[in-house]
Amino acid sequence: MSWFANWFDSFYYHTLYKNRNEKEAQFFIDNLIDYLQIPKGSKLIDIACGKGRHAKYFNQKGMDVVGIDLSPNSINTAKKDENKNLQFSVHDMRDNYQENTFDVVTNLFTSFGYFEDNKEEQKAINAMASNLKKEGILIIDFMNAKKVIADLVLNEQKTIDGIQFEIKRHVENGYILKDIRIIDRKEKQQFQEKVKAITLADYSEFTANAGLNIIDIFGNYKLDNFDEKISDRLILICKK
Repeated sequence: MSWFANWFDSFYYHTLYKNRNEKEAQFFIDNLIDYLQIPKGSKLIDIACGKGRHAKYFNQKGMDVVGIDLSPNSINTAKKDENKNLQFSVHDMRDNYQENTFDVVTNLFTSFGYFEDNKEEQKAINAMASNLKKEGILIIDFMNAKKVIADLVLNEQKTIDGIQFEIKRHVENGYILKDIRIIDRKEKQQFQEKVKAITLADYSEFTANAGLNIIDIFGNYKLDNFDEKISDRLILICKK
């Protein structure tokens, strides 16, 4: 089993990351909807949706939303909030979901860069493009890898719900690695996150190969211009 299928579906992953910033996510989505003038009733698919926090908010804003993720545990949780205009499904981002169906495709909060081979990353971008209608919009929200590497916190310790997380980070062969040692009473476990340090140049190639045009590049959730030295995020708006 791949590291991401194992880690993202684990109880400890959901514990470590349970306190996501909901207001920040909603602020970002509000800005996107306002800037792009996404009309209510638009069909949107959120790729690698996790437990569906972005998908659910897009739905609250009047979108007809599908969320897909490889983690059965995440999708089972997300499904508790399904309605006739909000559906969730276990699905691999590298495979087409529904061709030429969606007005908007989103891939948010650094939910990319997990694969060993760039061919797999390209396959995922191709699938995102395939899901879009003609003139549809792909929104990618990724870390600014160059700033993350420059500011890398090498060692960190957290205690959440009585569980100790010892986190060590380093950069190796173009990946940002996070080794996570877990001490849960008498039980000890080890996981690793391995995310490719994808740059704007890399994404430019992936999207061009998929027949997409990058029409905007932002550097934070306020939608300020991207600067690889200081921006926290790399946010791409691409058109089919």
